[in-house]
Amino acid sequence: MRSPLSRTLNDLLDEVAGTNPNRPAFYWQSQVVSYGRWQEQSQAVAGALTGLGLRRGDAVGLLVSNRPEWLFAAFGAWRRGCTVVPFSTWSRTWDLEYLLGHPGLSVLVTLGALRNQNYLEELRVLVPELWLAAPGEWRSERFPELKHVVVVGDEVPRGALAYDAWLRDAGLRPWADLPPGDGPSAIDVACVLYTSGSTSRPKAVQLQHYAMIENGFNIGERQRMGSADRVWLPVPLFWSYGSSNALMATLTHGAALVLQEVFDASKALELIEHHACTVAYTLPTITQALISHPNFQPEQVRSLAKGLTIGLPEDVRKAAEVLGIRGICNIYGATETYGNCCVTSADDPLSLRMETQGEPLPGVTIRIRHPESGEFLPANTPGEIWVSGYITPGYLRDQATTAALSAAEGFFRTGDLGQLDSSGRLHFLGRISEVIKTKGINVSPLEIEEFICRHTAVAEAAVIGVADAEDGQVAVAFVVPKAGGDLSADAIRSYCLAHIARYKVPALVVICDALPKTATNKLVRKELVQEATQRYQKAQEELLS
Repeated sequence: MRSPLSRTLNDLLDEVAGTNPNRPAFYWQSQVVSYGRWQEQSQAVAGALTGLGLRRGDAVGLLVSNRPEWLFAAFGAWRRGCTVVPFSTWSRTWDLEYLLGHPGLSVLVTLGALRNQNYLEELRVLVPELWLAAPGEWRSERFPELKHVVVVGDEVPRGALAYDAWLRDAGLRPWADLPPGDGPSAIDVACVLYTSGSTSRPKAVQLQHYAMIENGFNIGERQRMGSADRVWLPVPLFWSYGSSNALMATLTHGAALVLQEVFDASKALELIEHHACTVAYTLPTITQALISHPNFQPEQVRSLAKGLTIGLPEDVRKAAEVLGIRGICNIYGATETYGNCCVTSADDPLSLRMETQGEPLPGVTIRIRHPESGEFLPANTPGEIWVSGYITPGYLRDQATTAALSAAEGFFRTGDLGQLDSSGRLHFLGRISEVIKTKGINVSPLEIEEFICRHTAVAEAAVIGVADAEDGQVAVAFVVPKAGGDLSADAIRSYCLAHIARYKVPALVVICDALPKTATNKLVRKELVQEATQRYQKAQEELLS
């Protein structure tokens, strides 16, 4: 497919809408929103933001779930030349205090509530002035740069603007395209996405207009996406997986999104079947939730033909063979690399898609270097993954981290362990900080986890390295049995001893009900480190007693 000509996100929407304004752009509940309607709503938001006095470079926060207002507000802000700062809808008061202050927001567009979270109650603690004066007449003592709050919902504080009325008023003033220099440019920061990492507070990753478009298009090409596709999106738009990946791949190919506000397996199966979705953006936990749902029938998801996932080889196999997404692609990337920098091709044999994360996308270069010396390493040699091409220009208001990024010769040091094979495909091996060094040999926890998960009675596994006086480190495995299964630690140890090298066999296996996870379903390994150490020390003491 021909790549779009546009290099700003608002121009991209106009380009696609210009070819066929009546084409469905996204589905939301019972609504079908066309590209023309999306364009009109973004113009209304841009006009409304101009009416509030916003200018190019101002920051607009979005505390909104996967629904039309997120898409309308984001593209309206981009049309005005503003930077969009999406917030996690899982944020609570402590999180919001940082997120409201760090990027210097001018405007916050927020839901009143979502499920069991009442965002207005959180804001009442942080911005009490919002309840004391009319719009434009209050000033926040804690967040002096915040001038306006727009609320999506029925309950609206005295000092806030109601989203629908705000846009109706703006509609009285027809939108006129901005002169050059007043609107966005290709290299302007389009998004600031917050991501957890090695720092105590989330890093604010800046992403530019042109790179979101170009990298997103290439991700869609690897999936063989086309304008007839309907893309099921259960992952949140505030993630890079949602905004700089799924949204960009879909829009650059003129396809349609099927929005799911909050993932629910039963509702997801209904959406996929009702809309005959052809592309799925899934994760191992989402795939497992679908295929293990009591109402799951392969016929419901027979339309799914392609999509993306991450995970172990078994996770990719489940998505392809059990969920039935035959063209599922395996991926590697980070928020700093615009979501993904490596994607397998939907046409690759399944064995390749299971075992590798694919070749670098066009415009991306991957180098494997020694984590300490920086020496370039040859094919099939594990080392740190360095990425150049489509990478963040830096972190917002974080000069030290940005300086470290700039000092890396135009590359982003991922902190991940991996290797390139002789065909140039990436094999992700885990985080460098998690690698276990036993008897002088480096062992990837992911490798052991992948093997343990092949056991027919295992649902999940996590492997942690702990100190050992004789071997340096040994592996401790936490294993979650499948529902209704009968599994023992001895059975897992025997299984490992029979099939993998002895130095990879966990010294201790702990059978548990669940693994600690973040709100985004990422494993919290640090919570297991202390427990693994304590359990291993206790086991050693019992052996000596």
